[in-house]
Amino acid sequence: MSQGISWPALNQTVCALRFFYGVTLDRAEIPERIAYARTPRKLPAILSADEVVRFLEAVPSLKARTALTTAYPAGLRASETVSLKVADIDSQRMVIQVRHGKGAKDRTVMLSPQLLAILRTYWRLARPRNWLFPGRGDKPIDAQVLYAACRSATKAAGLTKRVSVHTLRHSFATHLLESGVDIRIIQVLLGHTHLSTTARYTQVATTTIARTESPLDRLRLEVVPPA
Repeated sequence: MSQGISWPALNQTVCALRFFYGVTLDRAEIPERIAYARTPRKLPAILSADEVVRFLEAVPSLKARTALTTAYPAGLRASETVSLKVADIDSQRMVIQVRHGKGAKDRTVMLSPQLLAILRTYWRLARPRNWLFPGRGDKPIDAQVLYAACRSATKAAGLTKRVSVHTLRHSFATHLLESGVDIRIIQVLLGHTHLSTTARYTQVATTTIARTESPLDRLRLEVVPPA
């Protein structure tokens, strides 16, 4: 804000004013007129294709690198990535079954041929049995391991953007949109209930924006005025 006050601080002031007028002064009609401030919704950070490669190649651990490499081309959340089982990778149908995603909903996403090759190499080296990315005991890898891997890889790759597992998911959606995939398909792949949630990626799909023809290009306009 122009005066340097944060949105939480502003809303605390609003709460105090609503209490003062509504309780202290017993003016019940006034608090309704004092509206809370809406926190501005920031656009997500998006990695370019080159930045995705730099980031993933900077993850030193085989398990963490494979997990993050799986998260990006499938658009998975961190919790969905660590919860994958070996049986969820369906190489016959070339899909990945995502179990109990956000809202306890299952969904199916595509299995990239390149990802399948990476997972097969990983399987030969790590030999996971039940959980695709096993942790301690009979549990999957902790999501905190992926968060820590993101922080170290971001620094090692020399990226100025703050990268998390969700950044990879945002980049997945944006890259699909830029390549011309229908936004309704992206909605299904991400498991969004409302299309409006998916639609925000149109604001960061720079390739799509750059390809959009300006109405000026349809006009025959002389810049230099006639003499």
